[in-house]
Amino acid sequence: MSKATILEPGKSYTFRNYFEMTYEPDDILAEFGFSLKRSSLELPKSNTNLDQLTELKNSIQRRLPYVSLTSEAARREILIAPIVLALIDYTQAQLRIEYAINVSEQLKGSLDYYLHTQHNLLVIEAKNADLARGFTQLAVELIAMDQWTTSDETLLYGVVSTGDVWQFGVLNREEKQVQQDLNLYRVPADLNDLFSSLIAILNNSG
Repeated sequence: MSKATILEPGKSYTFRNYFEMTYEPDDILAEFGFSLKRSSLELPKSNTNLDQLTELKNSIQRRLPYVSLTSEAARREILIAPIVLALIDYTQAQLRIEYAINVSEQLKGSLDYYLHTQHNLLVIEAKNADLARGFTQLAVELIAMDQWTTSDETLLYGVVSTGDVWQFGVLNREEKQVQQDLNLYRVPADLNDLFSSLIAILNNSG
């Protein structure tokens, strides 16, 4: 028995459209020939000294009581952007914000944050809320990157974030599978663990 397709032939879809869909994530990914697996990811870890993060963690803790985080813009400016900029200090990664890519009529749109080094790439999708549907959008963005990038890395990494909560995903290009990490990283509490993996992904170390 064949399953009805979700995507309409000839219709244009942006990455944001997948966030707005009410279909199950695995059904959406199946439209592109990918499966979805939820598991605890064995993320790479960096041995980099993270002492410089102390001030970032302290500044976030100081400011949070005074900032309303009711919009995506607020979360991006107050929480996500400072973390991304600190990540550049550690990795010297190239950063593109609202980076537009167009793979096909069904795979196009803007990546909130796209970082890349000579070793690897990282996509960060920012959301105000609804991490679950945000991950669906991230997964589709990684599928687009699979076709778009010239990188020969087997694994492509991404993170969906509400600023105070971060969740990793990884696309395995050989197995055509997207894995959703069961673990969540909270900011500022888990900042060091979060950075250890972000740095290792971009520096291809660990």
